[in-house]
Amino acid sequence: MSENSADLTPTPPAQDGVLAGERLSFTGTLASMTHQQAHELTEKNGGVATASVSRLTTMLVIGEEGWPLEENGSPSLKLQQVSEWQHEGAAIRIVQESDWLEMLGLDRRDDEVHRQYTPAMLSQLLDVPVGVIRSWERAGLIRPVRRVFRLPYFNFQEVAGARRLAEMIADGVSKAEIQAGLAKLKHILPDIDQPLLQLELLARDKHVAYRDHGGLVETVSGQRLLDFDVPETSTAKQEPNTAEDAPQNVQTHWTADDWFEAACRHLEDQQLNEAVEAFRLCLIDDPHRPDANFQLAEVLYRLGRIDGALERYHVAVELDHNYLEAWTQLGCLHAERGEPQAALEAFDVALDVHAEYPDAHLHKAEILQQLGRIEEAVEHWQTYLKFDTRGPWADNARRRLEAAGVPVE
Repeated sequence: MSENSADLTPTPPAQDGVLAGERLSFTGTLASMTHQQAHELTEKNGGVATASVSRLTTMLVIGEEGWPLEENGSPSLKLQQVSEWQHEGAAIRIVQESDWLEMLGLDRRDDEVHRQYTPAMLSQLLDVPVGVIRSWERAGLIRPVRRVFRLPYFNFQEVAGARRLAEMIADGVSKAEIQAGLAKLKHILPDIDQPLLQLELLARDKHVAYRDHGGLVETVSGQRLLDFDVPETSTAKQEPNTAEDAPQNVQTHWTADDWFEAACRHLEDQQLNEAVEAFRLCLIDDPHRPDANFQLAEVLYRLGRIDGALERYHVAVELDHNYLEAWTQLGCLHAERGEPQAALEAFDVALDVHAEYPDAHLHKAEILQQLGRIEEAVEHWQTYLKFDTRGPWADNARRRLEAAGVPVE
């Protein structure tokens, strides 16, 4: 809901409830629900919800999906106004979404705010390609909260915040403006430095960049940028932007890691044929890399070379039996080829390795549904919804359950 929309016509508040006597407004994007639902929940618990703030406001709730920043990098208008009134002595509380949910005793909703997601789930939720999420991880912009073998799980808030910052810089908001906006939030949001712990966000030609041992690297494409902040006496290694840009005498000394990074940059730049070549050169130097075989399979699939992709996924799991994403991709590829039994076998291996792997549960349910094994599919859809309750995959799982006549909470 837009923060500038007119106040909702409030329903008569309950005479009691944990929010009795409170007049609330919400700013930023809520992670647990829509603003409309938050208004309804507020009034159900005895409070009054408004779309705008006034001196009668007693509580401003900050949504925890991304940062509460305007398009120009400044704190939200509501937050600026309430902060000003607080400075003048107004008794208005500013609370975070998770604290508000705890206030209402909604532990389950609070769990949603802090839920962990796989790269594929985040891709669906945030409409960000999986490859970009992986590049953000390599850059240090986001860090997994845990790993199950090679499979990373991320905090949704951190990734949503990174996407918000990347969008602002891509839209031309300067680094200084964003830093100034974040600085103004610091006394309200103590964890504001979290996405910047190992990353320096810079605006260079509208690109997001981070600093590594060799200088500045564009986050999405992986290309190296000229760094005018590096002292002239710096001995930092300046690597070429791509394998093709590297002088021949440099390329001859490239390691498997160098070729792997070059291949990933080509992949992110949609230079698929160049990515294939670089991944193959990586594997010539180190043929036993599961990750290089997995990424090569991804590129071959996007080029429509299905048989080659299938073979490389198989090599990846032969080299690392616990490579969960490779097993899941094998299952999806077999399903696409009309080989449901082979697909089920691949998903079963993934679930044997990691019984709570959400992606495998969802994909297996879809195959079982196609085979008419609805009762078995129901179990996997229900399991998936324990891990994701609001993304498009969750919506699909709920629709499938409803079609099967199974009640959905």
